[in-house]
Amino acid sequence: MKTLLAAIAILAAGTSAALAGPTGDLAKAHIDAIAKGDTAAVTATYAPSATLHWVGGPLDGTYTGSAIAATWGKFAKAQTGLKATVLDMRESMNPKGGTVVADVVFANDKKIPVRYVMVFRDGKLTDEIWQIDPALAK
Repeated sequence: MKTLLAAIAILAAGTSAALAGPTGDLAKAHIDAIAKGDTAAVTATYAPSATLHWVGGPLDGTYTGSAIAATWGKFAKAQTGLKATVLDMRESMNPKGGTVVADVVFANDKKIPVRYVMVFRDGKLTDEIWQIDPALAK
C-alpha cells in the first residue's frame, strides 16, 4: 500500500510539473508582481507594442505604451497588501506564442476577482485582458 501511495504521489507531482509551461510561468510571475505592487516587474513583462484592456472597475479602458505603466501605478497605489489566489489557469502554446487564461482573486480587505487573458510572443506580454468578474468572488 505504501508503494502504491508513493507511486501515485510521484505520478501526480510529475503530471502537475508537466502542465506548467514557460508561458504559464511568465503569467504566474506577472500575477505575483501585480499582487506585490511591484510596478517595475509588472511593466518589464510587456512588449513595446503591448495593449492592456481593463474591463470594469475604476480603471476601465484600453491602454498602450506608457499608459500601461501609469495604470498599474494607479492600481498599486490604490491596492496595497494584496494576495493573489489563482483559482484556475490554462495555458495554450504553439511555435508562434502562448496564451494563458486564468481566474484570479486579488484580495486585501476586499476582493478583486479577475478573469485574466494574457498573450505572450517571444517571452513578452503583447495583449492582456483584465476583466473584473464578480462571479469569481463568490
